[in-house]
Amino acid sequence: MAGLDVSALPPHLVLVGLPGVGKTTIGRGAAKSLARRFLDFDAEIERREGMPVREIFRERGEEHFRVLEAALTRELSTTGGMVLSPGGGWITQTESVELLRQAGRIIYLRAAPETVARRLRRVETRPLLAGRDPVVGLRELYEKRRGAYETADAVLDTERLSRQQLIAKVVELGLASG
Repeated sequence: MAGLDVSALPPHLVLVGLPGVGKTTIGRGAAKSLARRFLDFDAEIERREGMPVREIFRERGEEHFRVLEAALTRELSTTGGMVLSPGGGWITQTESVELLRQAGRIIYLRAAPETVARRLRRVETRPLLAGRDPVVGLRELYEKRRGAYETADAVLDTERLSRQQLIAKVVELGLASG
């Protein structure tokens, strides 16, 4: 990216929320509509590490995964113009959140844990939910993270809006910030 004026790029749009709330689906749709690049943190970390997130958690631990997530965040804080989907726990890393808050707009996709549990198809791929009742796990994660989620620049209720309406709202926020 030598010679690229990052300040000329629109801010990142950073989608946060519980695992399974729709960050990737909404993010991909919004990125396509805005003609921006989409980056799913988990997919990028899996690509770089050559193993699924659940194996990183199992073999190296959650703390190692959070280090990888923080390094990716630092990289992205020097760029702009993308639609980003960090993992559900990224929001708990204050330093990472502040880095991307400076380089983007944080958008919280909100849904009740019970709603997200109904939507989830493959709980076993989600390291913090695998092997347990997803509703209980999601409630615990929500309680731990709610305060952080609520610091977002915008909140979109995924229970009241359709997928297309959510994508349109993210696009609107992207156009307003770019």
